[in-house]
Amino acid sequence: MKSKKDKTKETLSVLPHQLSDEELEDLDVDVSDLEHFPAKNQYGYKLFDANGNTALTEQERSEMVGQLEQKFIEISEILRISRRDPNCTHTPLRIARMYVNELFKGRYNPPPQPTVFPNRKKVDELIISKGIEVMSVCSHHFQPISGECSIGYIPNDYVIGLSKLSRIVDWFARRGQIQEELGEQIADYIVELLQPKALGVVIRARHYCMIARGVKGSEEKSLMITSVMRGELLEDMNLRNEFLKLIEN
Repeated sequence: MKSKKDKTKETLSVLPHQLSDEELEDLDVDVSDLEHFPAKNQYGYKLFDANGNTALTEQERSEMVGQLEQKFIEISEILRISRRDPNCTHTPLRIARMYVNELFKGRYNPPPQPTVFPNRKKVDELIISKGIEVMSVCSHHFQPISGECSIGYIPNDYVIGLSKLSRIVDWFARRGQIQEELGEQIADYIVELLQPKALGVVIRARHYCMIARGVKGSEEKSLMITSVMRGELLEDMNLRNEFLKLIEN
C-alpha cells in the first residue's frame, strides 16, 4: 500500500498543473522534499522566505526592478496581452516597481529602530493602539490582504510611541505573508524591544485570494481574525477579556 508521501510525489510528477488548490493543500509536503528547489536565483543571489528580510541597497533594488520588468513582459506575452494596447504598454514596469518599492518593501528595507522611553510613572495598565492599517500580500496567490491590527501591552521598564507600532506592523506586513505568521512576527519583535508584562496582537483582514477567486467570499463579510497573546494576556483570562472588549468598542 502506497504511503501518503509516495502518492504526493507521484501526483506532483504527473499532473501538478491540473490539481485544484484544495488538492494541492491536501498533499503531504516533507521539508526534505523541498531541498531540490534552488538556494540561489539565476543571478547568484541567496533566496529567502517570502516573509523574511534582507536589506538591499538602492542599486540592488533598482537592478531588481529591471529584472522583474523583463519577466513581467514575458508573463504578458504568455497571457497574450499586447503592449500595443496603450493601457498596458508600461504595465510590466509599473508592476515591478510596485512589488519592490511598495508591496514587498518590508523584505528589502532594514527594520525600524523605534525609540523607547522609560516608564517613569510605572504605568501598569493596558496601553492600546487600534486601527493600525495592514496591507500585505498572500504568499499563496500574491493577492492583497487588507485590514487592521490592534496592539495592546502592559509596559515593564519601557514604553513606545504609538506611531512606532504602526511602522512595525507595516514593516512586517509589506512582504509575502500568511496572517497567522504575521501576528507572531509582530509580537516577537515587540517582546524583544520592550519586554512587556503583557502583549496582545489582533489582526482582522480580508484576503482577496478568497474574495477575488476560488470560493469567492463576500468582500464585506469575509474576515480572517487572528490573535497572539503573550505574558499576562495569555495567562489572565479577565485581562484578556478586558483587552478584547476594549478593541471591539
